[in-house]
Amino acid sequence: MAPVIGGGGESSLMQRCKPYVAMVSLQFGYAGMNVITKVSLNRGMSHYVLVVYRHAFATLSIAPFALALERKVRPRMTPWVFLQIFVLALLGPVIDQNFYYAGLKFTSPTFSCAMSNMLPAMTFIMAVLFRMEKVNLKKARCVAKVVGTLVTVAGAMLMTLYKGRVVEMVWTKHVHLHGPHPAGAAAAAAADKDWLTGSIFLIIATLAWASLFVLQAATLKRYDAPLSLTTLICFVGTLQAIVVTFVMERSTSVWRIGFDMNLLAAAYAGIVTSSIAYYVQGLVIKSRGPVFASAFSPLMMIIVAIMGSFILAENIYLGGILGSVLIVAGLYSVLWGKHKENLEKEAEAMEIPVAIKGVDGNGRIVDIVELDEVQLEKAQANAKRAAVAVTVPAEEARMQGKDEA
Repeated sequence: MAPVIGGGGESSLMQRCKPYVAMVSLQFGYAGMNVITKVSLNRGMSHYVLVVYRHAFATLSIAPFALALERKVRPRMTPWVFLQIFVLALLGPVIDQNFYYAGLKFTSPTFSCAMSNMLPAMTFIMAVLFRMEKVNLKKARCVAKVVGTLVTVAGAMLMTLYKGRVVEMVWTKHVHLHGPHPAGAAAAAAADKDWLTGSIFLIIATLAWASLFVLQAATLKRYDAPLSLTTLICFVGTLQAIVVTFVMERSTSVWRIGFDMNLLAAAYAGIVTSSIAYYVQGLVIKSRGPVFASAFSPLMMIIVAIMGSFILAENIYLGGILGSVLIVAGLYSVLWGKHKENLEKEAEAMEIPVAIKGVDGNGRIVDIVELDEVQLEKAQANAKRAAVAVTVPAEEARMQGKDEA
């Protein structure tokens, strides 16, 4: 029996680790998307067209799985569910992606990721407003979530507003010895003029993203088919993005795309960070809640900062390192609070309803009598099953009724 118990423990550990591994993996996927997309936007690709192609790739990549795997379990579509999907597509593929790409074009990948780290705070506040999260400052777990969210935002703001001196890394010394490329310096100077505009765009994108988290959690309760929901969001978002592109882009030449970085950016963003990410994100939100999913977003900034120093030869500043430390501290504070909350929920779910049933003199079943905490603990230790009913002879039941009276 020992091997079976051990295997069950390992299986339980794997189940608990899955949401963490999934969200960390998504951050690597998002980080790659930021770097590749920045290169594509710098080469002149329209972010409106990029959003269309991205979600077209996403729809085509995940639709076959939705049709095959959820054919028998897909819920019936109702007008209310379709309205929620329409709003989700508007928040995610249209508003969030277009404003985020515009902000990314006007700023930098590291700065964009830093600004998006307001997501945990926005999501937590919105979840509280919509009564998806309960805040009781008398409990340590709630204080940890509130303080962790504030510390995360403070770290992101520190990384954004305070640069400090350049910190040379082992892998960047050779690159920085040659100095910045003249074209890169000119592009950076031009981007500084639109820095404020880009920051506003990124704030709007983050607000839309937080709204997506909250609404998606509510939609999954009504439409419990994550793959189908992801496909519909991407498909409806593609149609909406096409309309927006025709309004914003007058030239038909912007739709041209070849086998180059633009195609790679659209395909990578569509397959990895839209179809796969939306699906995995939906599963994590369903099991752990929207705040848990959004709390991992600060990791993306750290990954992008490292990847940017490798690929784009971006400098790593002291302020970025200090901000990253705060972000990681706030991240684990939020996760600790969520972990304690999950433990409390699991403890409540494991409570075993125990009742005493007896038969009176007329052959009728007496009212259910709930056991006190001491008796309940004894029953839980001995029963080891979901529900326990202790049958009492009629004479004992009558005696118990007299004692209670």
